[in-house]
Amino acid sequence: EVQLQASGGGLVQAGGSLRLSCAASRFAIDDYAMGWFRQAPGKDREGVSCFRPYDRVTYYADSAKGRFTISSDGAKNTVYLQMDDLKPEDTGVYYCVAERGSASPQGLCYAPVASVWGQGTLVTVSS
Repeated sequence: EVQLQASGGGLVQAGGSLRLSCAASRFAIDDYAMGWFRQAPGKDREGVSCFRPYDRVTYYADSAKGRFTISSDGAKNTVYLQMDDLKPEDTGVYYCVAERGSASPQGLCYAPVASVWGQGTLVTVSS
């Protein structure tokens, strides 16, 4: 069974940074489109950033552009989300997702229908 293990969440003040990690097991991330969703309290899950590790085609939600960076390390089979200049509205549970094949990153982030989900890591940004 393919698995994703997200980590790196925590409590940070507004303007601070966090780096989330998503370790994949039992599959190679280069064979998948990968991404991050988040769910704020009382809101639906939304795609934050998605990409294809093998060709680096990348999508960012407007709320993430200029502040977040998605990347990967093939040797570690891990995807990262570097989040800078965090804002209180970035608070939520962040989920790593994966979809096998050449899915469009924008399509992967459009709706929470990816086939593989990690367990989520909580990010809290205080004002």
